[in-house]
Amino acid sequence: MDKNSKIYVAGHHGMVGSAIIRRLHDQGYQNLVLRTSKELDLRRQAEVERFFEEEQPEYVFLAAAKVGGIMANQSYPADFMYDNMIMEMNVIHSAYGIGVKKLMFLGSSCIYPRLAPQPMPESCLLTSSLEQTNEAYALAKISGLKYCEYLNRQCGTDYISVMPTNLYGPNDNYHPEHSHVLPALIRRFHEAREAGKEEVVIWGSGKPLREFLYVDDLADACVYLMNTYSGNETVNLGTGKEVSIAQLAELVKEAVGYKGKITYDPSKPDGTPRKLLDVSKLNALGWTYQTELEEGIRLAYEDFKNSEVRAER
Repeated sequence: MDKNSKIYVAGHHGMVGSAIIRRLHDQGYQNLVLRTSKELDLRRQAEVERFFEEEQPEYVFLAAAKVGGIMANQSYPADFMYDNMIMEMNVIHSAYGIGVKKLMFLGSSCIYPRLAPQPMPESCLLTSSLEQTNEAYALAKISGLKYCEYLNRQCGTDYISVMPTNLYGPNDNYHPEHSHVLPALIRRFHEAREAGKEEVVIWGSGKPLREFLYVDDLADACVYLMNTYSGNETVNLGTGKEVSIAQLAELVKEAVGYKGKITYDPSKPDGTPRKLLDVSKLNALGWTYQTELEEGIRLAYEDFKNSEVRAER
C-alpha cells in the first residue's frame, strides 16, 4: 500500500477496526473509506455491492464481526453464524467483483480444534472437532478464510487471512453478559471495588490457559502483513505466551486495586482447556509483539474508566 491508497476498514468502530485506523493514521495513510453499521449494513448484499461500486477501494481490512463471550455464543449461536457469515461473504465477494488489489480477513483462534496440539499451528485447522461453546462463530470464520483461499486458487486474487488470539485494549466491549473474559473481569473487579464487595465469583475452575494480545499490537501486525505477506495459509497473530484464568484474575485484581477474595464456580463452563497459538510463522515473517500483559491490562483499565466517563455524559 502506498500512502495515497484508498483503504476500506470494515468494522472501524469496533476494538480491532479502530486500532487498525489508529495504526494506519500513525503510518501516514489518510485516504480511508469508513462507514458505520447504520450507514452500511454489511448483511445486505445489494448495499455492500453498491458501496464497493461507488467507492472503489484498493485495499480492504475486514474486521467487522459479531463477537461475544461464552454466554453470548451459547445463547445466540444462530445469530453469530448468520451475521458473521453473511457479512464476510458480502464484503469478500464485492471486493472481488470490483477488483480490489488486496484484502485481509481477520478470523479468530477459536477456528482451531478444541483439542488441537499446543501451541496450535496454522496447519491444524479442520483436523478434529471444534469447541462446542463457540462452534457457530468458528464455523462462520472458517468459511470466510476458506472463501479467500478458494478465490486465490480459482481467480488469482491476493486475499490473506490472519487469526488473532484473544484481544483486549482500547474500545473493548465491557458488557456484563456479552464481553470476553478479560474485559469482563475488568468490569467485575471494578464494580466490586466500587461497591465494597468482599468477594468476586468467576465462571469455571480458573484452570484454562489463555493467550492475550494487546489490540494496538494486533493492528501493527495487520498493517505490517498487508504490506509484506501474500499466501494461502493463514497467519496466527499472538504472543506465544499464556496464563491461566486464575493468574489473569489476579493480574486484573491488582490493576484495579480490588482487595477482596476471588472464588470460582466450577458449575459454569470452562470452554477450551488451552488455546495457545504457534506464532513461529509470524516471527519468521519479521514481526513480534511489544506490549506485555501487565502493562496492557493497566492501559485497558484506563480505557474502561474513560469509557465509563463517556457513558455518563
